[in-house]
Amino acid sequence: MATLTRSGIGRGVPYEPPPELAALSLGQLAEQVAARKLPPIDQWSPQDVGDSEMRIAADGRWYHQGGEIRRPAMVRAFSSLLVRDDSGQHWLVTPFQKLSIEVEDAAFIATDMQATVDAQGRAVLAFRLNSDDLVICGPDHPLRVTGTHDVPAFYLSVRHGTEARLNRSTYGQLIEHALAIGGSELAVESQGARFVLVPA
Repeated sequence: MATLTRSGIGRGVPYEPPPELAALSLGQLAEQVAARKLPPIDQWSPQDVGDSEMRIAADGRWYHQGGEIRRPAMVRAFSSLLVRDDSGQHWLVTPFQKLSIEVEDAAFIATDMQATVDAQGRAVLAFRLNSDDLVICGPDHPLRVTGTHDVPAFYLSVRHGTEARLNRSTYGQLIEHALAIGGSELAVESQGARFVLVPA
């Protein structure tokens, strides 16, 4: 982590928590998503490969060499550098380094959900992550369900192969929304895409 910090990542990062998700209109949600300026990871090809000695626990907390990283701004900065490759390995990527990071479950935790509609009357589901990112579910950010019928696990695609696991209260919101919709099976729609909420 020290090398990443020397490169300027995670140091002096301005940070202001966004407003409550329930208070945002669809237009404001879109503005919040657009305002999140992410580094162009897909344009970088670092040659220096190593180990970050960092870990993301199943509850979403970040650790470096066994000590928890408690600064939200630093976690938010590091989370913007995350990618997951086809083998499932997570990496922190900068223009000069590609450092492995251990992820116990998912890189992010979805902590809140809002259901709204767009100008065409289509359902839209927006999720807040523990990094304070906002992700609008849809074809580019699909939901998937694993586990069993008794103990399901819900995941939302975030970016660069990474995912967010919905925490208990958030998947409770999702299930309540699906039940309110009704229908022959437990499912939701967002941005024209349909997602069945039962493990295959």
